[in-house]
Amino acid sequence: MVESVDMFGRWPVLLLLTFGCIVAIPCEFAAAQSIATKVAPQAIKPSVITQKVKHDTDDPAIWINHEKPEESLVLGTDKDADGAIYAFDLRGKVVARIEDMRRPNNVDIEYRYRLGDDLVDIAVVTERHENRLRVFRLPDLQPIDDGGIEVFVGETGEDFRAPMGIAIYRRSSDGSVFAIVGRKSGPTDGSYLWQYELVDDGDGVVRGKLVRKFGKFSGRGEIEAVMADDSLGYVYYSDEAVGIRKYYADPSRGDEQLAVFGTDGFMEDREGIALIATGPTSGHILVSDQQANLFHVFTRCGSKSQPHQHSRIGVVRLSTVESDGCDATSVSLGGRDSAFSSGLFVAMSDDQTFHFYAWQNIADALGIKR
Repeated sequence: MVESVDMFGRWPVLLLLTFGCIVAIPCEFAAAQSIATKVAPQAIKPSVITQKVKHDTDDPAIWINHEKPEESLVLGTDKDADGAIYAFDLRGKVVARIEDMRRPNNVDIEYRYRLGDDLVDIAVVTERHENRLRVFRLPDLQPIDDGGIEVFVGETGEDFRAPMGIAIYRRSSDGSVFAIVGRKSGPTDGSYLWQYELVDDGDGVVRGKLVRKFGKFSGRGEIEAVMADDSLGYVYYSDEAVGIRKYYADPSRGDEQLAVFGTDGFMEDREGIALIATGPTSGHILVSDQQANLFHVFTRCGSKSQPHQHSRIGVVRLSTVESDGCDATSVSLGGRDSAFSSGLFVAMSDDQTFHFYAWQNIADALGIKR
């Protein structure tokens, strides 16, 4: 097998010896065929597949345009040393890109963050190779962090400073906004995640103030996916080889682990976590079973007697392959005729794309209320 270029235009080709003849197959086609063989025939099909990024899709975040929902965006990381943040419209078209980012890993969004006299929507990204967070205003993607917020300062273990997962949490009691950050590797002493309050320095720049270190780690695999439930005040993260861990998101509530669920039924890694909220306390938590190409669906809340019991209600097979990051919303994005009128679920696929699914299709497959 030989990789070549130019012979068939700009795309590399694979040269295969077949029955004594050389057959040229474009690499992009061969890769697409390989992806296709991994997708089960009964898998739910996406309504939209985005344009491809340059390197490696990893984590998406949905920004809702509350004035014009049909003009909402999906941000997505292209995880590479020569990486970028992409903004896609709801048709999957690239409408903006932040380049020259050194391995942007995960992204999350918060609305109406107070910056000076203004309320702005923000996206916060982990830039792994620079050991920092980046903060951008939405939807224009202008930086408002004076070059970034250093994280895990003082840590010396291998990859102990390399940020990966991130969840943005707004405390309902006072509106304070926090970034809860995971990393490529870390200790098993209960301080794997570090939490930073995002504060305005008075000059229109967002800074980070370390307020907590918490979170158990099994020491097996890694922790990447982190998700915050603002309304209920919890944070969840995937300890990939063990399960989904749950804590209070408010640092003043302490560092007690409240639950570990999803400890069985996964083929290998527990990856992306998404919340689909259907009411103040109702909804579901979706978790990627990466190697099985499945998503496990758990209840958002337990019972009054067991509030931290998250029961698995089913699994859903999508057309993504080796899916990592995901995000979801039950907000109607567009009119009645929109594919996303009942909400949107976004997940990455390992062919450099993100898939957009109508939440209605997933809910119907699971037999749950939308």
